[in-house]
Amino acid sequence: MQQNTPVNVGIGFATGRKSFRKVLKTNILNWRECGLTQNKNLNLNVFVAYDLKYENTKVTDYTSIHPKLTAELDGTFFLGKTAMNREICHLLRNNVLSEEEARLFFSSGYAGQRNALLYWAVKHHMDYLLFLDDDEYPMAVTNTRDWAIWSGQHVLLSHLRHMTDTGANITHGHHCGYISPIPSIEFNNVLSHADFRVFIEAISNDIINWGTMETVMKQGGVTYADTGVLTSNTPFEVPVHNGCKFISGSNLCINLKDRERVYPFYNPPGARGEDTFLSTCLEKSQVLRIPCYTFHDGFSAYNHLMDGVLPIRLKPVCADLDFVINRFYRACLGWIRYKPLLLYITQPDTYESKIQEIRNQLTFTLPKLSAYFGREDFCNISAELELYHNNVETHYRQFQQTLQIWRKLSSYLESEPKTPKASA
Repeated sequence: MQQNTPVNVGIGFATGRKSFRKVLKTNILNWRECGLTQNKNLNLNVFVAYDLKYENTKVTDYTSIHPKLTAELDGTFFLGKTAMNREICHLLRNNVLSEEEARLFFSSGYAGQRNALLYWAVKHHMDYLLFLDDDEYPMAVTNTRDWAIWSGQHVLLSHLRHMTDTGANITHGHHCGYISPIPSIEFNNVLSHADFRVFIEAISNDIINWGTMETVMKQGGVTYADTGVLTSNTPFEVPVHNGCKFISGSNLCINLKDRERVYPFYNPPGARGEDTFLSTCLEKSQVLRIPCYTFHDGFSAYNHLMDGVLPIRLKPVCADLDFVINRFYRACLGWIRYKPLLLYITQPDTYESKIQEIRNQLTFTLPKLSAYFGREDFCNISAELELYHNNVETHYRQFQQTLQIWRKLSSYLESEPKTPKASA
């Protein structure tokens, strides 16, 4: 990584969890351990977009970072409601955006938070922006023995190496741990294997699909790292599916130097899929899957990993626990809410027939899921499909408008002088 001029690196966290500072500490120590914080050719900057309502947190849950840790960084930027409102007022005063455009682009939720991080990183002249989640750690776990085997991962270093070696527009790593919200299910005469497959196929996309989910379910809901990936140094180009190069929103690095290939995030109101809709913009971009993992702690059950306690076995995700069923239900809502827009963008010629097919699949399976889990609210998934289907044209216009807003902001930031001070 020899550079003639320093490289400005942003690391972005969209967070709302009280455990954030512990995650940040683990990552900073990881960057120190692999020599990044001592590298004079790198300027490391952390950008934190935080939501106080998600877990009823306070500002200091994010900003009170030990001075010894901040000393390892070249900049820290905290993007709470006050900082965001101040910046939005600045954009309105300068006639860069209208109030409606600002509300859409910097909306509440994950897409708005990620857009805020993207905007701030470009504003402060970052060359690269790595997105990390607040529930993932720089380590990998395999099940090649009768017990779990753990390995540390140099996530940021891996992204920077492959970015600088290839000039890719995006580098995208792997995930292990508790990625899938689908629990391990014991099928019976109420919900059969075939019934559940029909349901998953109704709500799925090219990444969330039955083949992938069935494998994870057989492993107790845990995704283990592939030893072939762990021992490889070779990235591969993410393939195109229906005009998309699918990525996830974390362990994801964006090359900000090629501004024409930088795109914003969007999701329909109340839905997820901000990474999926970014994927629909990437057909002509170079998107590399690189050999590095993060461990996703989807149930926040393994915080002790960051204290060096490595379990020899990972607990299965059982479908008889209320919080597991709640997470699965919320994920199903998130998937079905963005499914109409995804089909509208990627398969417009068959959109209506696809929606009808999903209706039929849900009509057949939702009563079975409700009976199996003892939760009548699973039947609400059909109503959510209809609601987002009826609004798909509105959501498509919002998506296109978001892309246009980003072009306005990007053009504006090109002409704005650098602001070296960290924001609080």
